[in-house]
Amino acid sequence: MAQPDSVKMVEICRVAPKPGSPDSATPDQVSLSLTYFDMVWLRFPPVQRLYFFELTSSSSTTDSILADLKTSLSLTLQHYAPLAGNLTWPQDSQTPILSYVRGDAVSLTVAESDADNFDHLSSNSVFVESKTYHPLVPKLEASHERVAAIALQITLFHGRGFAIGTAMHHAILDGKTSTSFVKSWAHACSSKHAENGSHISLLEPLYDRTIIHDPTGLGLESTFSKEWQNLDGPNNRSVKLWEMEAPPADSVRSIFEVTRAKIQTLRKMVLEKVSDSVLLHLSTFCLTCAYTWVCLVKAQELEAEKISIQIFSVDCRARLDPPIPENYFGNCLRGVLGVAKAKELLAEDGLVVAVTAISEAIKGLEKNGVLNGIDELFVPRVKHLIQAEGVYSVAGSHRFQIYDTDFGWGRPKKVEVVSIDRTGAISLSDSKNGGGGVEVGVVLQKDCMEAFASLFAKGFGNQ
Repeated sequence: MAQPDSVKMVEICRVAPKPGSPDSATPDQVSLSLTYFDMVWLRFPPVQRLYFFELTSSSSTTDSILADLKTSLSLTLQHYAPLAGNLTWPQDSQTPILSYVRGDAVSLTVAESDADNFDHLSSNSVFVESKTYHPLVPKLEASHERVAAIALQITLFHGRGFAIGTAMHHAILDGKTSTSFVKSWAHACSSKHAENGSHISLLEPLYDRTIIHDPTGLGLESTFSKEWQNLDGPNNRSVKLWEMEAPPADSVRSIFEVTRAKIQTLRKMVLEKVSDSVLLHLSTFCLTCAYTWVCLVKAQELEAEKISIQIFSVDCRARLDPPIPENYFGNCLRGVLGVAKAKELLAEDGLVVAVTAISEAIKGLEKNGVLNGIDELFVPRVKHLIQAEGVYSVAGSHRFQIYDTDFGWGRPKKVEVVSIDRTGAISLSDSKNGGGGVEVGVVLQKDCMEAFASLFAKGFGNQ
């Protein structure tokens, strides 16, 4: 297989929001303060996602693909102008500010791959060296004083297809907002609304920060601001992103599909082990995460006496009082912990233990309120956990319907969350095969991945 240096940078350009008619014109200036939901992620590494698109005919030339993607991006930024801006932390502001002024633009890298490896990189049935994807995703422009909101990259595999790599600042966008932006871009490109951008966005983003309240009485924004400022010295207003430890050199990544039938199998396995009086969350999310958690603990041969943790995020939009609209632009997530002893996860009823731990964490939110304990999972306080042994987290959601992202050349052949190789998370998305299935992305050292793949398959029998 060709090495990563087979990717050649062709162009680095900047795409600005397209000037429009008076009713669709981009504002000259936008300024958005970060809320306490955003502040949690201030210096967390960006989420890097990679979409592979296969070209099934020769009707689209490289030039036409690039032209359509650039034009539609500019149109989409009319609706998402803050994404062309930068995050700073002015001395006179309690919180960092996302600012856009006319002239700001998004960095777009165009690259070419001269390797004949498109099928290998876009296949779900093989292990891919983790480092192989790194040249296909962009980096955010970042310093202590200023960080870009997003960066994009298009990599062309001549005669086979192309990949779109995205890097999204987590303090500016959560998964719902970032996928809404990319889908809006895709819709604009596939619809070719080159002359009329008024109907590009599938759901117009809502920028109103006043709808985010803090009913906890803890003064979360002020508390988080002070903690960030005192993290590396007094009055430190750095917004530079953390550099996470690189994965081991022999790390590989793979995607595993959990079909609806397999989810039903997991549900049946749990129900056979618990009494009717025990109320558990047996959702697709809970069952998939619990099963993956058990397989990871076994594959990594976690010491029996260790405590293992499953970290996942909960969307708070519908859980707040009053609820926050689905199209709210920004973060509206909180972290939740499922905790279990490794020896119990390794035992015969490990799946039930994992499901119970996740269920109890979710029920705790329902009982105590979605914001209860949100300050305990403030990222600087738990940074040491992120890559710790036996601690697993989840990136993405099957509810985002990532595979519905069509730029006009069909659905993606494959979607990867590249950044999980540094954060240690597993990725979760809908299945490209549809049918209510889920894809789980994992990065592990090769021998561990082989063990994980075997365990993952055995649990479903012949399905």
